[in-house]
Amino acid sequence: MNASRNIGVVAAAATVLAAAPLSAIFESWTWLIESIIAVAVVAGVAALTRLARAPLWGQVLGMLAGLILALTWLFPSGSELFAFLPTPGTFAHFSELVAGSAEDMRSYGVEVPDTDPLLFITVLGVAGVAVLVDVLAVGLRRPALAGLPMLAIYSVPVAVYVDSVPAVPFVVGAIGYLWLLVTDNVDRVRRFGRRFTGDGRDVDVWEASPLASAGRRLAVIGVAVAVVLPLAVPGMTGGMLDSISRGSGNGTGTGNGSGGTSGRIDLFASLAGQLNQSQVFDMVKVTTNEANPFYLRYAVADELRPAGFLARSPSGRPANRDLPDPADRAARGVQRTTYRATVEVTKSLSMALMPVYAEPVRTEDLSGNWLYDPNQQIVFSNRENSRGRKYSFDYVRSTYTPAVLRAAPTLPAEHPVRRQMTATPDRVPEVDELVAGLIQGKRTDYDRVLAIYSHFSAENGFKYRLSTESGSSGQDIVNFLTNKVGYCQQYAASMAWLVRAAGIPARVAFGFTNGSNRDGDTITLTNLNLHAWTEVFFDGVGWVPFDATPAYGVPGSTRSAWAPDTDAQEPTTPGTGVTDTPAGPEASAGPAGPDNADREIDEGFSAGGTTPEDQPPVWPWWAAGLLALLALLAVPALRRLALRRRRGGRVSATPAATVVDDGTEPRARAVVVTVDADRARADAHAAWAELLDTLVDFRVPVDLTETPRATADRLVRDTLDDDATAVESARLLGRAEERARYARDPLTGERLSPALRTVRGALAERADRRTRLLAAVLPPSVLLRWRTGLADASSRMVALTGRARYQLLRWNPRRLLADRAAR
Repeated sequence: MNASRNIGVVAAAATVLAAAPLSAIFESWTWLIESIIAVAVVAGVAALTRLARAPLWGQVLGMLAGLILALTWLFPSGSELFAFLPTPGTFAHFSELVAGSAEDMRSYGVEVPDTDPLLFITVLGVAGVAVLVDVLAVGLRRPALAGLPMLAIYSVPVAVYVDSVPAVPFVVGAIGYLWLLVTDNVDRVRRFGRRFTGDGRDVDVWEASPLASAGRRLAVIGVAVAVVLPLAVPGMTGGMLDSISRGSGNGTGTGNGSGGTSGRIDLFASLAGQLNQSQVFDMVKVTTNEANPFYLRYAVADELRPAGFLARSPSGRPANRDLPDPADRAARGVQRTTYRATVEVTKSLSMALMPVYAEPVRTEDLSGNWLYDPNQQIVFSNRENSRGRKYSFDYVRSTYTPAVLRAAPTLPAEHPVRRQMTATPDRVPEVDELVAGLIQGKRTDYDRVLAIYSHFSAENGFKYRLSTESGSSGQDIVNFLTNKVGYCQQYAASMAWLVRAAGIPARVAFGFTNGSNRDGDTITLTNLNLHAWTEVFFDGVGWVPFDATPAYGVPGSTRSAWAPDTDAQEPTTPGTGVTDTPAGPEASAGPAGPDNADREIDEGFSAGGTTPEDQPPVWPWWAAGLLALLALLAVPALRRLALRRRRGGRVSATPAATVVDDGTEPRARAVVVTVDADRARADAHAAWAELLDTLVDFRVPVDLTETPRATADRLVRDTLDDDATAVESARLLGRAEERARYARDPLTGERLSPALRTVRGALAERADRRTRLLAAVLPPSVLLRWRTGLADASSRMVALTGRARYQLLRWNPRRLLADRAAR
């Protein structure tokens, strides 16, 4: 029974380790804590049922009952008895959670938030796998089959991730599975009694026999190949070679930062990464029948934190179905015209977001895996990416007049959009003071927004430059509003923050400007045309764009009647829909042209910041990590060198000298060199131990059951027969150890240290290059000593645990009563 309990604990721990790949799906670790609780309950109930000698079906029923109690406590419905006893209402609540999990899986992209439905289905799945693993590994003693339910957990991240899946969690899961197999194997060997090698010698349970060593090496190689091969194959999605060849860190495009997710995407860092590219490459080609379209958009950031704006996880329904018609909520005076566009995404853009114009009403050539979020007005996917796709869609272009926006009423304080989209971090006095002065006397929301929008003008000292300036306020937005120098992301985030401080909903949108490369109805957009702007919500109208970034710094910038160019020499003519910034001869798409104006954009979500040159360098961390790795790899070699020097110092020590008093004058007294017998024996033992370690390092077989003379003879016969000096040295070491072990007087007067060097040199000459390299860098003798020590410590821990468990099982309260009665 003790063995079954040990395997049961290992089975539970292996199940938790096998669930490690799920960490790539969730934003936090709540799922892991709740899964550990559920698995611990299942393992505890299984141990109790086996202690009661229940049959296998009884153990299964007990584990399922424990699982239900754990789920009832973790996900209460409010109708439970004593907080953990389920009722019919509890199971109805479980059914609702399962149904809700299906909806959440369609709505959220990885990394997903901690919603009760998703947590419930995850904990239920992990604990269910724990039940199956316990039955297979403990009940049926088939631990190899337990890998099948563990594989079900492995398949979840692979199914939901768009790009590559992190490899480290899969390695952790594989370690748990191998741990289960090794534990079962050790238990079987202990039941048998003893193990034997091919030559008839019995070995310890933890000592690696030739067959066991080969099996372990094959297992390690198999796991390494299974994990590394998918990362290295260029043809597989998100392969390591593919990422290296395409670069890294460029955000929404290829490499790191592209993300296979539509959830928490670092939009500002992605924007900065693309604009900081020294190479210009096409990302999108769009053909539209609209003469002057607004910006092509793909994402929004609408959650304001102290560090800046974040992107919420979108939710929606399939984009290939009928989409909401914005005409249903159109206010009087809003002009809405339907256009058609075809977008072709190049292979340079790979993300789980699809570029579209605002307010699409119908799409073509998109599968049901692409979803549309009507609130954020974006198209996203949890399973696919946009790379190399071509699709068409109809969209509605809305134009407004200042009179229409002035007529929009202020949203009530309890309105969901106002509550969510006006939330700001802790009050910033500088921002509040500025906003209060700007909106003073303004009676409508539009006038307040226009006053904030007009503040970001050259007349007020704002400039668009290729470098930002740091400040001393400790807050990025205050630094930007003070220095008045920045890029599109600072302007967009700052205006959205100020509008929210005025009590008006605002957010930051991301997409492409119209650029300067247009051929008829086709516009080619590059990585340097990426842009960010502000969107403000008006009741009865919807989200209205405002681009506060100076138009002269953004090629393809679009201005409108409700948000004119505040820096233009001539005001925009009222009533016109849009005006495009003219592209002169200098408006090229090359790195030196205006399209490159945003190249040195600051990374992060903040409204201010410093230039990339001001960021702390990364190479010291890489250098420190490399040095730490080299130091770790050098530990075995240093340990071997220290041990050899200590033994060599003992062996080469000078014998003690004594003065014989023969009655003569002091100068004429005889000096006799004597050797302490105990010291001579210690020297011989040290030399012999060094010889055995040397044999292990150079892969010469060592049999501890042989006498020193037999070992020396075998070494001479099999390896050193053609080197007379080495033969003599080996026999000398064997004779010294033999005399030290068995003779009354040890061998004295011989130089053992030179003999050791001679034998080692002879073995090194006969070894191949790989053996010599391993003997110097990773000495097998040191690794063997560490492995043996670990095995001994593990055996002592197992024995100590067994004795403690035995004492606990023998403890009985009745004995206490009997002892008291006897007294």
